[in-house]
Amino acid sequence: MTSINCKGKLIDFEIPKVMGILNVTPDSFYDGGSYKNEKDILAQAEKMLNDGATFIDVGAYSSRPGAQDISVDEECARLIPVVNLILKNFPDVLLSIDTFRSKVAQEAVNSGAALINDIGAGFLDEAMLTTIAKLQVPYIMMHMRGTPQTMKDLTEYEDVVHDVVFYLSERVAAARALGVNDLIVDPGLGFAKTVAQNFELLNATEKLQVLELPILIGLSRKSMITKTLGVDSNSALNGTTALNMIALKKGASILRVHDVKEAVQTVRLHQALKGSN
Repeated sequence: MTSINCKGKLIDFEIPKVMGILNVTPDSFYDGGSYKNEKDILAQAEKMLNDGATFIDVGAYSSRPGAQDISVDEECARLIPVVNLILKNFPDVLLSIDTFRSKVAQEAVNSGAALINDIGAGFLDEAMLTTIAKLQVPYIMMHMRGTPQTMKDLTEYEDVVHDVVFYLSERVAAARALGVNDLIVDPGLGFAKTVAQNFELLNATEKLQVLELPILIGLSRKSMITKTLGVDSNSALNGTTALNMIALKKGASILRVHDVKEAVQTVRLHQALKGSN
């Protein structure tokens, strides 16, 4: 499957796409608290669109390890005004909503969001898959274990690559059984994995192609980079770019990033590399 239907617009992944991250949380690991007012939010959205983002992924619940849990109502109160603001100013933007809660997904799509990005793949809210089936929007299913509060202690695997592929195949089957049509899979780098396991998974990205679905890779400024290089997240752009090229070589369809311009350039260079064969 090389395309998805977003609000009647066909998105083709023959050329990989870039998804820009816009966190409206006070405690995300890299950009927490950066976008507190309408002017800052709109400026960042405009920058990402001008830099070539196909999607903007808006999150109002921090999923970094050990992040504070917030209520569904608080997540909606943070998120929905931002969805409305961005779409009022950029009506054609394809907004992805980073949430594992069905009520948040429902309200966001009702407000004009185009797709849902669920770290829980439906496991953290039993109503999520039926909600997505009803909404008929593209759905990103990520592998993780536990919750953002517990995942760092859940890194024991028989075979991390096999386990992730098997998990995602089961979640895809569950979604398909309910009538969800447009699916994207994400191996969940940084979620219930050690640094070594993250590299093992990235190096085996092509094994996810057995699912015959677009593959999203989100490694932007994550600890697999910072811990390996001994830098903080502010100094992790070069590492992010290097590993994003590996992800593309291994079959990634979407790069989810904080830095859109650099990721778009990476895609262009990868396409030139492919074209030289």
